[in-house]
Formats: sequence, structure tokens, C-alpha cells
Amino acid sequence: MELSEYRPRPRLRVPGSRVPRAAVPAVDAHNHLGRWLTGGWSVPDVGRLLALMQECGVRAVVNLDGRWGEELEANLDRYDRTHPGRFATFCHVDWDDLARTGGRGLAPSLRRSVAAGARGLKVWKDLGLHVRDGGGRLVLPDDPRLAELWEAAADLGVPVAIHTADPIAFFDPVDERNERYEQLLAHPDWSFADRERFPSFERLMDALEAVVAAHPRTVFVAVHAGCQAEDLGRVGRMLGAYPNLHVDIAARIAELGRQPRATRALILRFPGRVLFGTDEFPPDADTYATHFRFLETLDEHFPHSAEDPPLMGRWRISGLGLPGHVLASVYADNAARLLGI
Repeated sequence: MELSEYRPRPRLRVPGSRVPRAAVPAVDAHNHLGRWLTGGWSVPDVGRLLALMQECGVRAVVNLDGRWGEELEANLDRYDRTHPGRFATFCHVDWDDLARTGGRGLAPSLRRSVAAGARGLKVWKDLGLHVRDGGGRLVLPDDPRLAELWEAAADLGVPVAIHTADPIAFFDPVDERNERYEQLLAHPDWSFADRERFPSFERLMDALEAVVAAHPRTVFVAVHAGCQAEDLGRVGRMLGAYPNLHVDIAARIAELGRQPRATRALILRFPGRVLFGTDEFPPDADTYATHFRFLETLDEHFPHSAEDPPLMGRWRISGLGLPGHVLASVYADNAARLLGI
């Protein structure tokens, strides 16, 4: 048997539960419903999605795939305008403008998108890892040429959902010491270990912190547990230092659930600054049930994914058992305050 074929069955016997519906109507504040990542609509049947949302107690979903121009209009027509109150679409900006104009067109693009109906700005990890200016230089989020864009978001009153780095192991050598070895073997393009091509994880986190600190009027949502789910100490320090910073839990319950006491303490310390989100597309009932179980119960040692082996790590997680008033904030109130939904 090859190691890749190893599928151990845990023999630990612990009580468990299924939580098919959120304790309070929830807002999935991080999902992808458009065509940006998948080529076609990631949710082919919007009616079925609405039925799933009704079944699971999800009253609204944030769609981070709006892009700009005609693609934004297509997303707004398909979701926000056809189903008012159920969806909130974020726009992007075209980073190629850095090469064309030095970035002077970015803030005007955001203003046009918000005027059309975009509810926020999505910034992906290509800023910092791939985006280059006209001189071929890598552009990080704290680049001074982007200051006008961040200030425009503040002026418009829309949040910036920013994804600055992937798991720390993606920046480590892909060797026998890497806890994401299987994942990186399957997806070698997810490795950012080459220091000649990519910044270090620490440099990216410093850039994220610098831009949050430099623009206190701008609301930032550092997605994926602040882009550093493995270092909740720094996440907590940043939340304490910058009132304009929020985080979501999207695609990181694997990391958060293996440190449930630290995660629970962080959320209890900042209940108004943490947003529920899944980043699982298309959404399904089992994914929502696992997230609800993680947030609502004290169950131990349960799978964070139905995949075998799980993509995000060969370990199991434990629940947080958050109190009701905190669940209300995380599930919906925080997103409602930021987005008006």
C-alpha cells in the first residue's frame, strides 16, 4: 500500500450531533456565486440555492464574484436585483490599470461599481503574489499607489474583503516537514515557497497590517481568519489595535477547529468583529451543517470535510459552543451592520 492510499478510521467513540439549520437566520458572508473562478455560473440553478438557504436558515449570501463592468451587471441582475435582500455582490478592480495608468483608474472604477449596486470590494491574493506594475515590479497591498482606492472605499462606506495570503505551509518548502504535503503535491501551483518569485508569508502579513493601520476610516474584512488562522495571537493583537479590522472564518474551520479554545476565546473577545462565511461553492446542506456544528456545539473530534482524505488537512476538529448572543453577532448581525442586509 502506498501512503497516499492510507485511510485510517478513527476508533474514538465520542457523542456527536448534526446541526442542519443555524440557530438564528445566518448570512454567509463569503461565497462565490459567479463565473470568475469556475468559468460558468458556480450555482447553475438560483432557485435551488434559495431553497437550500431556506432549509438551512441562511437568509442572505455575499457573492464575491462581481468583477466590474458587464460582469458586475450580470451578477447583479442574476442575484441582487432579481432577489432583493437575499444576495450582496462585491466588485473587484482591474489590477492591469497599474500597468496602464499607474493605478489612477482604480478608485474611479470602484465608484462606478458601487453606483451600479456593488456592496463591497473584493481583493484577492493576486495582489501581493502576482500583480505587477508597468515596470514588472510586484505590487503589495501597502503600495502607496493604492491609497486612493482604500480611501474611496471609506468615502463610499463599503467594506474591503481582503485575501492576502494562503496557509503558512504554502510558503514552506514542499518536503516531508510540510503539513500540507499531499495538498501541495496535488496542486503544485498553490506553493509560494520560491522566495525569488514570491514574498514571504511574514512580508504579506506586514503589508496587510500596514494598509489597515494607514486607513483607519476604511473597513477591512481580512478573510480566512485574518489570512493567518495558524497565528490567532497576531489576529487578536491586530483586532485589538485596529477597530476598522474584521475577520471571517471562511474556509478555515479546519485550522480553527484544531485550536477550539483559542478560537473561542478570540471570538468571545471580539464578538462584533467576526463574520460567518463558508467559501464553499456551490453551497450544500452538509457543508452548512458542519459549520453550524462547529459554531454551536461542543462536539469533539469530528470531520471538517466530507472529502476523503480531506483537502484542508488529515485531522479532525472540535466545536466552539458559542453562546446565543455571540452566535447572533457572528451569524448575521456583524454582516448586517457592515452591508445593510
